[in-house]
Amino acid sequence: MEPIIKAEHISFSYPADEDTKPRKALSDVSLEIEKGSFTAILGRNGSGKSTLAKLMCMILFPDEGKLFIEGRDMTAEGIGEDDIYEARKNVGMVFQNPDNQIVATIVEEDVAFGPENLGVPSAEIRRRVDEALETVGMKEYARHATQRLSGGQKQRIAIAGVLAMHRDIIIFDESTAMLDPRGRKEVMDTILRLNRQEGITVILITHYMTEAALADKVVVMSDGTVADTGTPGEVFSRVEEMRERGLDVPQTTELLWRVKNAGYDVRLDIFDPEECAKEIARAFKIDGRN
Repeated sequence: MEPIIKAEHISFSYPADEDTKPRKALSDVSLEIEKGSFTAILGRNGSGKSTLAKLMCMILFPDEGKLFIEGRDMTAEGIGEDDIYEARKNVGMVFQNPDNQIVATIVEEDVAFGPENLGVPSAEIRRRVDEALETVGMKEYARHATQRLSGGQKQRIAIAGVLAMHRDIIIFDESTAMLDPRGRKEVMDTILRLNRQEGITVILITHYMTEAALADKVVVMSDGTVADTGTPGEVFSRVEEMRERGLDVPQTTELLWRVKNAGYDVRLDIFDPEECAKEIARAFKIDGRN
């Protein structure tokens, strides 16, 4: 199957201004995002992950290499503004601060803003707004004031606004970073539902390893390059390599890794706390030590 997003050896530098020199943000990056998949992108600040997201959204364009969106080379000669505009209709982005994306004072009006600007007929806008609010579990808040919502609720409204524009791909750029644990759970539950029930391709940029552990694939960025890629179990099992890149692993992985280093035979690819406890109990029982 043709990947929905494909990058081939892309590089990007931010130009110089009065105060800074040109800065290389990405160097020779290649990756593929499968249609309907859930991919998490990890990396320290400055690793290039947000720049990569902006390239995939076509906010920025690579200096070198090729970028394909739904099979079309967006870096090919002859690609014009109309082509870019059409491709952008398939990619949505949810940012870290929902207040930067909410433009109306009433929830349903905010969700309707995008489709209205696309020229969608009124009856279709009504249907899309109701459908999007239902999907994110916020239909009962349709007539509420946006400023009275919690952080998690605001982020779900921001997601609904993207859904109402019928995007095939949604990129979440550290969209849970400003939320409390309850808000993060609300948003992650929504993201999982969009991916697993609606079939939307999800790309999640996050600093939370427990969120990344829910993905189908993890991409680790370091110094503007792809340093590692694989399933969560594969990537997080390489604990030493993650630490060398200044990144953590899920708490269950850390615990299992310590148990393994103490001489017990345990798996490292377990992220559920109950399953982690069972795995340690099993290893202790087999080993015969208390």
